[in-house]
Amino acid sequence: MGLSHLLDGVAMWAQDIIRAMGYLGLAFVMFLENVFPPIPSEAVLPMAGWLAFEKEGNFTLWGVTLVGAIGSIAGALVFYGLGYWFGEERVRELLRRYGKWLLLTEADFDTALAWFERYGELVIFFGRMVPIVRSLVSIPAGIASMNLGLFNIYTAIGTALWSFLLALAGYILGQNWGLVLEWIDKYEKVVLVLGVGVVIFFVVSRLRQRQKNKV
Repeated sequence: MGLSHLLDGVAMWAQDIIRAMGYLGLAFVMFLENVFPPIPSEAVLPMAGWLAFEKEGNFTLWGVTLVGAIGSIAGALVFYGLGYWFGEERVRELLRRYGKWLLLTEADFDTALAWFERYGELVIFFGRMVPIVRSLVSIPAGIASMNLGLFNIYTAIGTALWSFLLALAGYILGQNWGLVLEWIDKYEKVVLVLGVGVVIFFVVSRLRQRQKNKV
């Protein structure tokens, strides 16, 4: 089942929250989107951009961008703290026990670790545009004790750019903002293939390193 079909109900719920609470609702939903990845920014921000186009609820394109980024940063800090305070093994244990409630698996965590190891701190920036990875990549940053100021800067720039692009798409498409979900559905398949490739690279690298250490 594609993203657009799976999360229609979530999109409607988010729309109700944002319309009822305005910018506060948008910040709340974007915070949850980072903590609970099945809530997609792809189903939230284009709709908020459409509301800005309709001049509903005092929304503006720049306001949506800023508030969307603030909510995302707050959510990213939760997972950063999780990695910083608990470490890799404890996080894995938590995912095995409770990950199903967030629709997260250890495999998702391995993907995030692989991206962080492969691309370093820069993944905190461009990983914000990748489903699932954008949330979990904050954990390896915390595990690695990445400088918190730098983490916030990369997160702010990446989430602001992503928020702007999605809000702009909704602003341009107007009532057809839902088309963004169809585009993301195709994009998601490409990301999945790339993610699998990165995980394979990560696992092979770990195995080679272990063999070198034994020698």
